[in-house]
Amino acid sequence: MTTRVAVIGVGAIATQHLISYQHNPQAELVAVCDIDRARAKARADEFGIPRATDVVEEVLADPGVDAVSICVPNLLHASIAEAALRAGKDVLVEKPMAVTVGEAEALVRATQETGQALQIGYVRRFAPNALVTKRFLDEGEFGDIYAARATIIRAAGNPGGWFGDIGVSGGGPLIDLGVHIIDLCWYLMGMPTAVSASGATFSALGARDNIQHLSRYRAASASRVNNVEDYATAQVRFEGGAVLDVDTSYSLHARNATSVKIHGDKGGAEIEPELLMITERHDTLLHIHPQIDSLGFDFTVGFANQIDHFLRICRREIPADATAEQGLEMARILTAIYESARIGAEVPITR
Repeated sequence: MTTRVAVIGVGAIATQHLISYQHNPQAELVAVCDIDRARAKARADEFGIPRATDVVEEVLADPGVDAVSICVPNLLHASIAEAALRAGKDVLVEKPMAVTVGEAEALVRATQETGQALQIGYVRRFAPNALVTKRFLDEGEFGDIYAARATIIRAAGNPGGWFGDIGVSGGGPLIDLGVHIIDLCWYLMGMPTAVSASGATFSALGARDNIQHLSRYRAASASRVNNVEDYATAQVRFEGGAVLDVDTSYSLHARNATSVKIHGDKGGAEIEPELLMITERHDTLLHIHPQIDSLGFDFTVGFANQIDHFLRICRREIPADATAEQGLEMARILTAIYESARIGAEVPITR
């Protein structure tokens, strides 16, 4: 039996959801919803979807919808996700699950009270480079992971639209890009409990609209509000002493770069930009390149795997594994980093 899916919010990231559902025989796209009804209708026509609306409540009240993908701006993630859960729908919600700790706590309660599944769209977990690394980790190849370093640096400026409006996004590159690599490292580290964070944010370069002859990701909206940070750096400490260092930017005088590394007492791995495993045998350091189709982050394959995984969750073949509880921990970490940046001191993470 196929899962009947509606996609709420049809901006740029929704394209990957729509393509992946369309290509998956276990899914049936039955509706799209967007605040811009004309855009919703255009998307419905593009993907052969029978229904387009600008009223979220219509989608959630429809017994012909089993599950929803939520691809709206950050500020709306939690409220729509909670309404969907309470309407009896399973939910795939784009990252970050929530902007505030209070919103995240409400979603944890909603999953507990409804029994519906909530899965967060941490797509980097589902790319082949991460899946292979996780298998090696689970087999103990790298031992205990005690340190991780993660970087996503973009130099050309923020995407515009709601991404630059803190009232809608909740922040800049930290909550947009950083959340991906923080989650991936935290996941591969075994999801230890965070105990403190120390961070700094900067707004020295701003939207950087002066940069020419250089392409960048652009939001669907033409709005150009810009009151978010353009660079953030942080260290998160965990129970047991492990640490995670993060750097992320929209604008920086640096090369574009993505790097994700984990370090254990038996070995380590560079997951991005290209999967490399480092270990030692017979008093010799070894660099191991796994033989897989893509050693880097494959966006298309990652989304296809994520959507297939979510559909299995909807069919109750497996439980949700990027859960509301994990989204709550992320909200605590991000909130602590931003607070540390505000006061200029390390901030404990309390529960």
